[in-house]
Amino acid sequence: MPDTITKLTYQTFQQGKSSFALGHKTISNRLKSLVFPLRQQNSNNWNPELIFKIQQSMQELLDADWEDSERGVYPAEILFDNPWLDFFSYYPALCLDMAGVWDRMHKRQYQAFSSEIDKEGYPSYYLQNFHHQTDGYLSEMSANLYDLQVELLFNGTADAMRRRILKPLKEGLSKLLPKDQKPRVLDIACGTGRTLKFIRAALPKASLFGVDLSPAYLRKANELLSQMPGVLPQLIQANGEKLPFRDNYFQATTNVFLFHELPHFARQRVINEAFRVTQPGGVFIMCDSIQAVDSPEMMPAMKGFSSIFHEPYYKHYITDDLVKRLEEAGFVDVSTTNHFMSKYWVARKPESVEG
Repeated sequence: MPDTITKLTYQTFQQGKSSFALGHKTISNRLKSLVFPLRQQNSNNWNPELIFKIQQSMQELLDADWEDSERGVYPAEILFDNPWLDFFSYYPALCLDMAGVWDRMHKRQYQAFSSEIDKEGYPSYYLQNFHHQTDGYLSEMSANLYDLQVELLFNGTADAMRRRILKPLKEGLSKLLPKDQKPRVLDIACGTGRTLKFIRAALPKASLFGVDLSPAYLRKANELLSQMPGVLPQLIQANGEKLPFRDNYFQATTNVFLFHELPHFARQRVINEAFRVTQPGGVFIMCDSIQAVDSPEMMPAMKGFSSIFHEPYYKHYITDDLVKRLEEAGFVDVSTTNHFMSKYWVARKPESVEG
């Protein structure tokens, strides 16, 4: 009975998040059409059959999330981990920011930053208003709004998609280490620390590390992760193309929602670096958007996503063979799975690495 009640509570919790996200998007789209009556994009691509398939895959994601919790992959408490106070504190700011977002969309201003933002030292591909965000990833406000924005975008399922990495992560580590040994795990492009928080819950004894290019997002991650018991994960400002760690240092490396925002050359460099810092026998797990090969019927929507949300590298990403990139770096046993709008690559560094 307690499990039944918990499951019902979880389903109600997710339905509430989804309803809130759908309501927000409906109202904001109507307001946008009044303020900036732009041409409608992809309006004919969402037929009833496709909508049903999307809803079905979302439910399958939530079912998998619940089942992994029930099996003990991670504690049930994190199913309900949602920073409501933080979200609703910043929701008014998100609403006020929408007019500026719409204006940049209308004027096609994709690299607009406030004068006080320091842009020195960042790769040019990073200096974008991804998702049309004000000041891209380089301001405190952007860091405060990001998790809320992503939850709204994915109808309250962003965290459930992040948690799909936990099962293969624990399985990969269990094959490599005895139970009493503490693994070292690196999250590349850790952002606000949501993924690291879930890894901490699933692997409470692990030594966790995170790197990100944005100092604002790292400060937000430190704020989030310092609220948890245990040793604070080590957070470092660094580019995933050149990680500040020695070879073979981590038993596992991860990244979530990074590769679709990288140009092709940077994707390969990040994979190469992940291979370098991962211990032989260790696991590398990537989570990102679905690709064309996974859902051909979603191709019109995928193509539209690139322009609607200003994702300049997304069109190349959806046809990029990341399995091939992983194998070229030296990884083996590469497998892929899909959950809702996300795709996962699990790769292993071979026990014996030549050269």
